[in-house]
Amino acid sequence: PVVIYEPKDDDDPVPPDPDGGEDDGDNGDGDDGGPGRKVYVSGVPAKIIAERIEYIGPDGDLITESYRDFTRKQIHSEFASLDDFLQGWNAASKKQAIVEMLEEHGIVLENLAEEISKDIGEFDLICHIAYDQPPLTRQERANNVKKRDYFTKYGEQARAVLNALLDKYADKGISAIENAKILKLKPFRDMGTPMEIINEIFGGKTNYENAIQELEQEIFYQEKSA
Repeated sequence: PVVIYEPKDDDDPVPPDPDGGEDDGDNGDGDDGGPGRKVYVSGVPAKIIAERIEYIGPDGDLITESYRDFTRKQIHSEFASLDDFLQGWNAASKKQAIVEMLEEHGIVLENLAEEISKDIGEFDLICHIAYDQPPLTRQERANNVKKRDYFTKYGEQARAVLNALLDKYADKGISAIENAKILKLKPFRDMGTPMEIINEIFGGKTNYENAIQELEQEIFYQEKSA
């Protein structure tokens, strides 16, 4: 539950640390995504308090603003327009790299998903918050790929792997399918070892990585053609 801090006349207007202790900004505590989570904005410690963020601006003043407005501004500092973002997203061989780059700006997408919907992936969160695009859920995106049935170009075993990866995206997000360690989990381990899947089903690491990138292109197809 959200705790409402109501300071009295003589109280500090800044809410106290929810841990009840001193926050010196140089340990790793408070990274559970809840109120008071510490992030860094251009290397400067900041604190997320409910739906607000507090950080020290370039002039040394304490800045408090809604986390959503802060996120929009930070994304625009990297991608001025939707087209700029789409070009960067589509060109990235690993989409997780863009997510990590935004984290360096103090953007924690998990916090935004809590506010908007846990079923919306990183891509749609960014497009919705920064560029006012209507979001699709990960499941809706996965269903759209299945409707287009682009898997027919692959053999039966490769289709089974890609369908399972698509289901993992719908459940966990983009980072899950970009990490080959996922092949150690069910249902993939029933199809073979990671090396067998990569080398025997896809014909090697390069072909497997190309198949993952093509899968991602299909997942975000609508935005590419916009």
